[in-house]
Amino acid sequence: MEPGMSCAYDAFTANCPSRRLLEAIGNKWVSLSIVALGVHGTMRYSELAAQIEGVSQKMLTQSLRRMERDGLVTRTVTPSVPVRTDYELTPLGRSLLPLLHDLKEWAQEHMPTVDAARAEYDSAR
Repeated sequence: MEPGMSCAYDAFTANCPSRRLLEAIGNKWVSLSIVALGVHGTMRYSELAAQIEGVSQKMLTQSLRRMERDGLVTRTVTPSVPVRTDYELTPLGRSLLPLLHDLKEWAQEHMPTVDAARAEYDSAR
């Protein structure tokens, strides 16, 4: 099927390709990268790495490659010394931004409640 054409996808079905996409955007490094690029605009690799504390070079590289392959980011290499590599959300990536930004905000807002629920659950065991 050609890009842009619609067909029925059902992520509840075991072999549905949309599951792979859900897995990709559900990855914390992918989702945090999308939000960072959405908030800050075009960023260099080193800026992204500094923005997303705790991400290893390997994981950030894998995440950015996956996002580029999925059409969520563009990668622009500028020949210089050292080589400059910039990442930017594509229109498809920008369409995810409101969802992932809201999810990030929800997680931050509700973390105390989740921590309390976890503590209550653990103490009952």
